[in-house]
Amino acid sequence: MSRNYTKLSHNSINFSYHAGNYTSNGFLQVSCNGGLNQMRAAICDMVTVARLLNLTLVVPELDKSSFWADPSDFEDIFDVRHFIDSLRDEVNIIKRLPKKVARSYGNHPIVMPPVSWSSEKYYLQQILPLFSKHQVINFNRTDTRLANNGIPLELQRLRCQVNFHALKFTQKIEALGQKLVHMLKQRGPFVALHLRYEMDMLAFSGCTEGCTEEEAEELKQLRYAFPWWKEKEIVSDEKRSQGLCPLTPEEATLILQALGIEKDMQIYIASGDIYGSERRLATLRTAFPKIVKKEMLLDPEELQQFQNHSSQMAALDFIVSNASNIFIPTYDGNMARLVEGHRRYHGYKKTILLNRKTLVGLLDLHHNRTLSWAEFSAAVRQSHEGRIGQPAHRRVIEDKPKEEDYFYANPHECLCESATCEGLDNSTEVR
Repeated sequence: MSRNYTKLSHNSINFSYHAGNYTSNGFLQVSCNGGLNQMRAAICDMVTVARLLNLTLVVPELDKSSFWADPSDFEDIFDVRHFIDSLRDEVNIIKRLPKKVARSYGNHPIVMPPVSWSSEKYYLQQILPLFSKHQVINFNRTDTRLANNGIPLELQRLRCQVNFHALKFTQKIEALGQKLVHMLKQRGPFVALHLRYEMDMLAFSGCTEGCTEEEAEELKQLRYAFPWWKEKEIVSDEKRSQGLCPLTPEEATLILQALGIEKDMQIYIASGDIYGSERRLATLRTAFPKIVKKEMLLDPEELQQFQNHSSQMAALDFIVSNASNIFIPTYDGNMARLVEGHRRYHGYKKTILLNRKTLVGLLDLHHNRTLSWAEFSAAVRQSHEGRIGQPAHRRVIEDKPKEEDYFYANPHECLCESATCEGLDNSTEVR
């Protein structure tokens, strides 16, 4: 893979206007929804929207009512002073509404979700005029509210500046995360396996491969318990055949072996509690005895401060995953895509992007003995030769933004100096 790419440095991301040179058009409050990485991407988008519309952004509120019920505030996860100061030349950010504004408008702001996957024209033509009537607007849903493609270059690079430079974890999170990295590196190279086989993932996706009937029913009941989750009746086998399910721990074991991961390689499990616990990890542990998790490496007292704070725990896994020799996600959720983007931006580190639709077909053929182990492993390796997280142009699909390559997984505009990024590898990573 060619390495003649020039990543933009923080100081080289310049804009044609600066926050200190404009009069604010109003105040933007945002209430993020989702887990850590979904909220992280949303914060980047909301900073960009505030910059575009010359708005003063109030430090975002984080989701406390979703499945994870994490009570963490922004300053519990991110260095809020660094966030504000590092973006001072691009957008005005404040911790809270001024008292005068809060008294006049703060109790009854207009609350609305912006339209998903919107271009800058939507915000300029439909959102900005609202501020002539409402001094304060609260966006109550912020995930995927800015398009992947077709956004002006300077705004795309601002999204990168926020994501890769302004959003730093707090000192206590960063210190413990780096301690984990140091401990792992002392023992040799390691793979970070983002094993997304967790209860919420399985319940909301409807994926029950390898589960008992009782477990499948438990997952279904959890899905029905959340009224905001619209898809209720799901056929697991259909989802799996379409590549829409996370790999099971047993499937992941075979894929790691087929990819040539050595038995004595450290495997760091970057995830929350695996559904089915040790019963489901037994096959993986037998194949790779050097499986480790943060709970195994750190003293209980060190993790105590993060208990019942799932986003802070996820931040530790984020740090370790970024530093790993190889990152392998078993599902392309928000964590996987954000780590993929960070590894692209910070030196193009190897990320194996599993083609699950192809893999489940190969796994089934191997299980029914149609494919020998040699044939199976060769097919797995061949199908992933071009899926190692190398720089590439994002895939654009007109009128289907959800199916496009995600901006934060592959921010190609931020990986080169030119506006066209002609030097990027044009090979296509089929997802």
